[in-house]
Amino acid sequence: MELAMVASRPSGLLDLAARALPRALCALTSLKLTIVCFVLLMALVVACTLAQVELGTFGAVNAYIRSFLVWWRLPGTSTAVPVFPGGGLVGLVLTMNLITAQLKRLEMSWRKMGIWVVHAGLIVLFAGEFVTAFFQVETRMAIEQGQTLDFVESPREMEVALVDVTDPRRDQAHSVPESLLARGGVVDVPGTAIALDVKRFIRNAELSVRRSGDPDPIANRGAGTRVAVTSVPSVSNDDQVDRRAVFIEPIAGGRRYGVWLVSNALGTRQQFDHEGRTYELSMRPRREYLPYAITLKKFSHDVYPGTDIPKNFSSLVRLSASGEERDVLIFMNQPLRYAGRTFYQASFGKDDTLSVLQVVKNPGGLLPYVSCVMIALGLIVHFAVSLARALRKQRLPSEAR
Repeated sequence: MELAMVASRPSGLLDLAARALPRALCALTSLKLTIVCFVLLMALVVACTLAQVELGTFGAVNAYIRSFLVWWRLPGTSTAVPVFPGGGLVGLVLTMNLITAQLKRLEMSWRKMGIWVVHAGLIVLFAGEFVTAFFQVETRMAIEQGQTLDFVESPREMEVALVDVTDPRRDQAHSVPESLLARGGVVDVPGTAIALDVKRFIRNAELSVRRSGDPDPIANRGAGTRVAVTSVPSVSNDDQVDRRAVFIEPIAGGRRYGVWLVSNALGTRQQFDHEGRTYELSMRPRREYLPYAITLKKFSHDVYPGTDIPKNFSSLVRLSASGEERDVLIFMNQPLRYAGRTFYQASFGKDDTLSVLQVVKNPGGLLPYVSCVMIALGLIVHFAVSLARALRKQRLPSEAR
């Protein structure tokens, strides 16, 4: 009896799965699901637009559009709970709905070939957005006229730089990203025998001169001994950057070199010596070094005659790579594309001697163009086939007469 019950359980589960699968496929291919997804996307767009006041454009897009779930932080706590599907989840369901509906409903024939290509183009478009959302990296290069740089910087992420400045002819820089600093504890600095003991990390801090009555400072070395640090909410303006602050204690060879305050809001140099070598601590935008260098030869800023309205601004740069040397003119709508990165002319400063280039690395950058070509080609094929069928139907009655 028991053996019969055990033997029947797997078959019962298989029968249940066999009955549930067609229902799931029917729900996945439903037009109602398509409408629900579009309604959810419209709600997310409205919520994202309203959230830009508090989070800024970049933060709101990441929180609502480029996420699988929208999280809500419980007031007065650090706990967050999901309250709404994010754009990533809704887009994934909509893509699956489009694929399954196409396979189930569309007839596989030459007559429907155009519609097949159009649907495939839409799927490629959705795939391109997913790749862009989760794999695109945006950095920038702020370069002065006559300067040569071989790195780009993140506009939103910071790192603590430990620079060996012993040799005046050449610095040796090492860095620790803020993602490791935010965890706290002891963090090893790659390429050195020095570790950093993180006492406290503040995402956005307000720094002011210490006054009588202020709490004792955490830092006991460097400029931090004279500074009062207060945690404040993160900035929402996309043109502003949070002022990170971290209290760290360098450790090397069993020795501790005191607690230092390191922040991108501090403009002073802070140094300590270890075994005859001098190290400098600073907070800077996270850098990514390139296998080539770019030199700004000339920056041009043209305005309309008699006005201060910008007409055009461009950067003449020298690209220096292994076995390649060439000049490239970067201007609006004419970027430099090289080695998987695209350099756009974004801004300028310092009386037209500084050029700011936006650098984008997007492995799915070509997918939207491929999608547009596929959709246009599919529509042309579909209209051509429909026109041919209509003309053929018109000829048949005339031939019969």
